[in-house]
Amino acid sequence: MLSRTAENLFWLSRYVERAENMARLMEMGYRMALMPAVVDGNRSEWESVLSASGCAAGYDPDAPLRQEEVANFLIFNRDNHSSIINCFEYARANARAMRTAITAEMWEALNNALMELRRPSMHNLAKNELPEFIDWVKKQGALFRGATDSTILRNDGYDFIRLGTFIERADNTARLLDVKYYVLLPETSMVGDGVDNYQWTTVLRAASSLRAFHWVYRDDYSPHRIAHFLILNPFSPRSLAHCSEQITQHLERLARHYGQRHSVHRQAVEMYSLLTQSDMDEIFSGGLHEFLTDFQGRNRILSLAIADAYHFGGQ
Repeated sequence: MLSRTAENLFWLSRYVERAENMARLMEMGYRMALMPAVVDGNRSEWESVLSASGCAAGYDPDAPLRQEEVANFLIFNRDNHSSIINCFEYARANARAMRTAITAEMWEALNNALMELRRPSMHNLAKNELPEFIDWVKKQGALFRGATDSTILRNDGYDFIRLGTFIERADNTARLLDVKYYVLLPETSMVGDGVDNYQWTTVLRAASSLRAFHWVYRDDYSPHRIAHFLILNPFSPRSLAHCSEQITQHLERLARHYGQRHSVHRQAVEMYSLLTQSDMDEIFSGGLHEFLTDFQGRNRILSLAIADAYHFGGQ
């Protein structure tokens, strides 16, 4: 496979996943903002979403940190590289560049999503009915993945698509968990109370993991359990451990396919081993935010190493 094709497939799936996860971050902000203010003062939910998304530097410092302004920035702002509309635009540009390497079903799912997103009615939906808009974005991601999984050949192209998906998903699960770090409770004594517990379960809801979590831990919605489910539980489809396992497996498939191994294969195994050998007590004692920041750095380095090994660049 040409390196240019591999690059386009890798980034196509990353951008679709990023658009969906940007919607999940907004879902967290929306649900947390529904909680009544417990004391007077500024609400930090939407500021937290901006910080966790990595887009805060591009936000107008003079603009209010309200739902409408932040959501518009994260959805429709063309200057925001990771806005949802830009993610769909970039994904389609990647798809168009190697149109013959994907199936008609994948192209239609992606093209239809972008055409609908460009309609003025979607601005009104995002402004007046944000939860419905968020569900729409998540549905488009699911449609694209469904079209991919049911139609594309399981060759090296499929491996690059899956690598892009799980590199991006791991990054975004870490960001979802990190929103909780940025949402400051007004008093330290509130840790563990109703507001704190509501915010933690909001992380699960935004990751579409509430039902799956209940199957594993029943009614134990403690921060320890929720963080474990989204970081270390290999059966959780959005956990860092599951994403790392999938990355390792697809890199192994590529090694067998091309008959070559690179340093990125060792790096992927090391990152997966780090997760399988960790436990939540150690992570919490060292600082959850610090752990997630370190993981995002390792994940970013791994993405660059994949690009270097297969001779393509970042976008």
